[in-house]
Amino acid sequence: MKTVAEIMTTAPIVVEVPGSRSDAINIMVRKKLTGLPVVRASDGKLMGIVSRRDIFRKFDEDQLSLIMKKDCITVTPEDSVIDAAKIFASRRIHRLPVIANGGLVGIVTPTDILKEIAGMKTTMTAEDVIRTTCVTAYEGEPLAYTVAAMRISDVSAVPVLDKKGKLVGILTDRDLFSDQTADAEAMQRLGIEDSELAGYRNVLPLFYAATDKYIPDSTTVRDYMVKDPQTVFKKTPLNDVALVMIQNDFGQLPVHGTKDEIVGMVYDVDVLCALTGNNNV
Repeated sequence: MKTVAEIMTTAPIVVEVPGSRSDAINIMVRKKLTGLPVVRASDGKLMGIVSRRDIFRKFDEDQLSLIMKKDCITVTPEDSVIDAAKIFASRRIHRLPVIANGGLVGIVTPTDILKEIAGMKTTMTAEDVIRTTCVTAYEGEPLAYTVAAMRISDVSAVPVLDKKGKLVGILTDRDLFSDQTADAEAMQRLGIEDSELAGYRNVLPLFYAATDKYIPDSTTVRDYMVKDPQTVFKKTPLNDVALVMIQNDFGQLPVHGTKDEIVGMVYDVDVLCALTGNNNV
């Protein structure tokens, strides 16, 4: 089995402390990232991890040191890919800093491991690794209501159903950014000062920002959802699920049953169980 050194991204992009929320947001948008290691400016020592969800959970906080996750889990270059997969699957996190000789030398994400799974054969299927309650939305309900429900449930995506319970779309945190970027005031609230960055659609969401304060009452889920989303069936092998995620840059996929009914959502960290061989890691 490969080691972390063989799949990690070397010389990862970082944000420094002391620093602000805007510093992290601007780097994420420019580099099309969803999270960053946080290092101390004076010596480059790893101090924590910050993700877009961390930022929007504490959107009224400006100091990066108060937003980031401290004491983050790390791995070494010599650790096995299976070791990393177990951490991702059990802790449901999306980035692991790689430390050697006390310094940050790389970073690993679930996508790095999905690439390994896509090329293997496994008897495990999508239904074997569904591990979270599936929160759904109705296409005609107010978007502000759905955003609040997603925040409370701590999910980044919801399948969208019509009146008959048929899957007609998916709403993810990324989809909430597209329309807002045309609004200069909304961009300023995000800390994005360069107007050219507004072209980066689906990079940084307004999901955890004060969306319920600024979304018009007339705006519905239908206005923001992705229609006719890519799906997999409950018997789809995990290596095929991994391939679909990689090809489409998806972190989650709706799962259909034998009668085309929606049975849940499978996430990238769940698919990693193809390596661990245990969906209860």
